[in-house]
Amino acid sequence: MITLLDAAARGAAEVVTSPMTLVEAYDGRITESRWDWVLSRVKVMGIGKDEARRARRLLAGAGLHGHKYAIDAVLAVVAREQKGQVTVFTSDVSDLEALLPPTVLVAKV
Repeated sequence: MITLLDAAARGAAEVVTSPMTLVEAYDGRITESRWDWVLSRVKVMGIGKDEARRARRLLAGAGLHGHKYAIDAVLAVVAREQKGQVTVFTSDVSDLEALLPPTVLVAKV
């Protein structure tokens, strides 16, 4: 991920995520300056009512519900809005694969 973030800083890649995903990924060992460095390299999409509706529809379509899948569903909405080749990095591949079309690559982190 550090390599991808460096590529984003050089303009060679775009890293897009939801604010919820960033909060979920926070590790108490990360310093404030390191956190700011990461934030400076990612595009954080706004999440509102329309995105919440789309996330709920994705969950319903996959037969999923509840907090266990909520952040994944919002990330899936963000991924679906991106143009070109999209890769989603996650620790739980099966959850994201259930919410994304086969055109989106889901990779284990």
